[in-house]
Amino acid sequence: MGNKAENSDTKDAQNKTALDDAWAIRPCHLYKDEYDDCTSFKARFHQYFIFGQDSDCSQWLTDYKNCERYHQSNGNDVASGAAVIKSEEKRRQTRLRAHFANNTWEKRKQPPADWAQPLPEWLEKRNENTYLELKQKELSGLSVPQDEKGSLCAIM
Repeated sequence: MGNKAENSDTKDAQNKTALDDAWAIRPCHLYKDEYDDCTSFKARFHQYFIFGQDSDCSQWLTDYKNCERYHQSNGNDVASGAAVIKSEEKRRQTRLRAHFANNTWEKRKQPPADWAQPLPEWLEKRNENTYLELKQKELSGLSVPQDEKGSLCAIM
């Protein structure tokens, strides 16, 4: 009897650890929408114009089927969920490849020390009586002067 409990505990632990990135799985209908969009006439024309050939849209359909299988099994089909997560990771790496390959700019670990300093006087003067300043005063609870509460619309 103790073995069964231990086996079920290890299976639960395997399921939980296997899909730590379950948050990366989108709602299934989005995979279907992406596939439909990828195979539409407009998208095919665009693909042919940009790349000279049709793009392979089969991964969207595979992801849709795996997502459906994963959700219909209430998360018990770990292989399908892992396949979708792996596909999402690959898609993310492809999308960010240029970002990580860029060595022109130095990446910051934290914002500059003076990032929250007040604006220069010339910029604050330019900001006076603008719609954004009035809205900011209104939202922060500061009272707006009476003469400025009128309409900001000018009819010519």
